[in-house]
Amino acid sequence: MGFIWETSFVAFAMLTSLFGGGTAYMAGRGLALTWQPFGQVVLYMLLMGAGVRFLQFALFEGKLLSLYFYAVDTSVLMALAALGFRLTRARQMATRYAWLYRSTSPLTWSEH
Repeated sequence: MGFIWETSFVAFAMLTSLFGGGTAYMAGRGLALTWQPFGQVVLYMLLMGAGVRFLQFALFEGKLLSLYFYAVDTSVLMALAALGFRLTRARQMATRYAWLYRSTSPLTWSEH
């Protein structure tokens, strides 16, 4: 048992980071593409964190009701979903509203 992972590093890396994180990234991207507010990213990642926690329990015999590891899993999902959301939103603002905004980095935009 580690500080970040409960059962094994491989289980955490594969399930939480790769599969859950990829899904979270795509969910954040999808919410940005449909112009949803960032608050929905938070709500969906809280639900997805419960799903990942269940899969850790069902597949790798982790604790189902571990608040600490739920927070760890959800934090990873939230970070990757926020990254997908912000990358997509910055690209949207710089391309769809090019007369108002310019891209200042992959994650930010500013007024002309």
